[in-house]
Amino acid sequence: MPTFRFSARMNGLLLAAAAATLPLVASAHGTATHEAKIDDSVMREQQDWGVAGLRREAVRTITIRMDDRMRFTPERIEVREGDTVRLVARNDGTTLHELVLGTRKTLVEHAELMKKFPDMEHDAPWMAHVPPGGTVEIVWTFNRPGPFEFACLIAGHFDAGMAGTIDVKPAARAQRAKNHAKAG
Repeated sequence: MPTFRFSARMNGLLLAAAAATLPLVASAHGTATHEAKIDDSVMREQQDWGVAGLRREAVRTITIRMDDRMRFTPERIEVREGDTVRLVARNDGTTLHELVLGTRKTLVEHAELMKKFPDMEHDAPWMAHVPPGGTVEIVWTFNRPGPFEFACLIAGHFDAGMAGTIDVKPAARAQRAKNHAKAG
């Protein structure tokens, strides 16, 4: 079976054209790991939940632990709009897990694809496979406020509740402008 790697741009196209392209997207997923997505070579394409960040710009590091109980610790993260955060995903379990950032809608859509093609490989800066006992990083700039999520989309893990929330609080000046607009 052919192997395809999906860039951030291709991921959006894949979701939009999933019905037509599903037979073409299966590839080697297995126990492969992703490099830490922290350098200048990362594609910095805007997503609804932010954009890939640069490690040198990180203002904070958050460790997210995952385990075979299909849970993340912590399950809830709060950050400020504009913050670049280094998310360190540590797999304390004995099975492959992953950390994927997104909106509820994008995570549900991708989880459905993973059920159909459990060996699908993806290569986007908001996704990382974490082997048993392993640690990987995602560096992300949360440049839009709102509720977002993170999840493990390995087939069955998301359905078992392996998800968490990211609450991106508006930056102070954005909040003041919003309050001023409401008052005026």
